[in-house]
Amino acid sequence: MSESVYKVIELVGTSTESWEKAATAAVETAGQSLKDLRIAEVSAMVATRCGEEIDVPTEPIPIIPRAKKKAPAKKKPAKKPKAPPKRKTPKAIRRESGLPVPKAVEELAIELKEKWVAAEKEAKAPKKPGDEIEPQIETVEVVALSADDTTERIVDTALDILNETLMSGRPAFEIPSRSGDNIVWDEVRDLLLLGMRTISRPYHSLASVVDATRTARVMEIVFNLLKSNLHATKREVYYSDVNLFREQKYSDKIIEDVASMIQTTRDSIHVVASARGSAMGRVTIRDGGDLIDLTRMGTGGWAVTPFLDQLEIVESDAEFIILSEKDAAVMRLAEAKYWNRQPCIVITGKGSGDIATRAFLKMLVKELEIPAFALVDSDPYGHYIYSVFLRGSKRLSYESPFIATPELKLLGVLSRDLDEYKIPKAVRIPMQPTDIKRVKDMLKEPFVKRNKPWVEDLELMLRLKEKAEIQAFASHSFEYLTDDYLPRKLETGDWI
Repeated sequence: MSESVYKVIELVGTSTESWEKAATAAVETAGQSLKDLRIAEVSAMVATRCGEEIDVPTEPIPIIPRAKKKAPAKKKPAKKPKAPPKRKTPKAIRRESGLPVPKAVEELAIELKEKWVAAEKEAKAPKKPGDEIEPQIETVEVVALSADDTTERIVDTALDILNETLMSGRPAFEIPSRSGDNIVWDEVRDLLLLGMRTISRPYHSLASVVDATRTARVMEIVFNLLKSNLHATKREVYYSDVNLFREQKYSDKIIEDVASMIQTTRDSIHVVASARGSAMGRVTIRDGGDLIDLTRMGTGGWAVTPFLDQLEIVESDAEFIILSEKDAAVMRLAEAKYWNRQPCIVITGKGSGDIATRAFLKMLVKELEIPAFALVDSDPYGHYIYSVFLRGSKRLSYESPFIATPELKLLGVLSRDLDEYKIPKAVRIPMQPTDIKRVKDMLKEPFVKRNKPWVEDLELMLRLKEKAEIQAFASHSFEYLTDDYLPRKLETGDWI
């Protein structure tokens, strides 16, 4: 720097409003014709009053000029976050139960394992010259991260905003758009995923400055949680700065924005939602260091934890999983201890299923390599719940690889089961216009169109214009669900 040569030019700027605007006008005007304008300083200030000039004493004040408006600094493309090393967790121990397993279930398990092995080989196989590769729609690649890796991404994002502030004075967060037209159905992985389109959230816009400030605040909260190795619920995040967030719906939205922006799961940023689900049956887990046998949890079962990063599947001799929409159906299965008749694990999401329950189901299927079956009401909402567990939801599409289970089969209650199992007309419920609309909307979904048996069952529902709850089987007997319906469905392979 000692050998550098600089040319000093005296500039004059005027303003009727303030000294700052006068200095800014001088620098910006000069910047339109001068190259490499590095620094300027105020050497003198003169005010005019009634046509008389008045010198204002001042010390030289340095001014760092802004980038020229006509040629703003080009924004560098967002760098792709480096993939962290995969977490090494002990593989779950598989044992033999000695209990009878329906032949159709065994065949499905073999079919799924062959499919997984083939997919893994194809992913690892080197591409040969001349091989035709089908173009894939680019989607946001989300990975589960350790606390250290998540912290690194938070800090990197904050530094990018700081650098952009210094370079252009117009910083903005780039948030993946979660609108419906940016949701992609990946036919290969059979999941709903988030596309690459983003929305800009700048600080300098009145329309987005509040959300930009909220985004920075949530990043700060997440950073502190990670450093302290703590988790917080969405409600707690809201209460940490009520005056800024105003309503929880705004903080909830920003939480999901931050997770998708740094391309990780919400579990990885240590912000969790209250879990409603429960599980019981032939599996032993380690939850926060405590070893828990789910066959010894009484009739209430183990409450699914929202802290999935502290959960480990230790061992199991289960051969399949039953996912029930209704807690009432699980109570019937628990009272019968159905897992002692056929080796299974029973889960309920008590409705549409929270993130923790969906992620736990995914974890069980992936680590134990066993099939899973959904038991939902024979109505449009039941089919929708099945679709959420199966493909993921559009709102949380960026997390689909971690909370969706495309291997899940729809066991019942199917529309054709109403006549097949002689459900009385007295316990069937007429469909409402809103029900009919939901069915028609589902039939438009590409992943439904591809599944012909599913389409046929939904079309039958439209023709019958009737729906029924799982509890309708009690019209035959209280034991009908566990003694007749489930065993027969599993033995015959009557699922979608």
